[in-house]
This record gives sequence, C-alpha cells and structure tokens, in this order.
Amino acid sequence: MAKDFFHDVVRHSLEKEGWTITDDPLFLRFGGIEMYIDLGAEQILAAERGTEKIAVEVKSFLAPSTTVEFNTALGQFLKYQLALEQVQPDRVLYLAIPIDTYDSFFTLELPQLLIQRYQVHLIVYEPEDEVIVLWKK
Repeated sequence: MAKDFFHDVVRHSLEKEGWTITDDPLFLRFGGIEMYIDLGAEQILAAERGTEKIAVEVKSFLAPSTTVEFNTALGQFLKYQLALEQVQPDRVLYLAIPIDTYDSFFTLELPQLLIQRYQVHLIVYEPEDEVIVLWKK
C-alpha cells in the first residue's frame, strides 16, 4: 500500500499540534472489505472531555486533474466514513488537503456544496512548513 506524497507532512503537522498517532495506517474491516485510512490519531483533552479521536485520509492533489482526484477522494471519504460509523463511531474522519488546492478548488461552488452535503471534515495543511492552517467541520 503506497503512502500519499504528503503523508509524513500531515503526520508531522498533527504531532506538532499535540496529537498522538495511534495507527499508521488505521486498519478497518467492514462489510467484507478491508480498508486502510492513512492515519489514526488521538488527543487528550481536558479531563471532563475525555479523549478526542480522529482518522485522517491524506490527499496531495498533484495529478493533472484536480476534479478527478476530488472524485476519488470523495468516494474514499464516504466509504471510510460509513465504515467508521459502524466500527469506531467515536472517531471523526477528516480529509487532509494542501492549502493551495483548498484555495484554488475547494472554495468553488460545487466542491463547497458537496463538502457540505456529505459533511466532509477538512484539515488544510501547508506542506512546506508542515503545519495545519485550518480545521473545517
């Protein structure tokens, strides 16, 4: 299983924000299919809030067609989201995307409507500095 080009960038960015990477990759089996989400992470919050758990699917959007990559990413996200709801309902799924792709594509009307309709949570990262610039639920 090949890692996304910016996999380690997103991992380091999450670690900088205090997340503990628990799975790399996060393995799920549901509905007769085995799936590997790029990262599983958790962060200890204030005692009364418990532990926050996330899963992150990393995408680089380096191919010539952003639209084709978006179609693939959305399909994977929806499959993983459904599987997580059944197998690990306490874990929230995020799609990690680079800032330049967010600015040039994810702000367009159709991607925005799809993100809203299918409740795609985003982590927008800056690859060079290895930082997360936006969490969007």
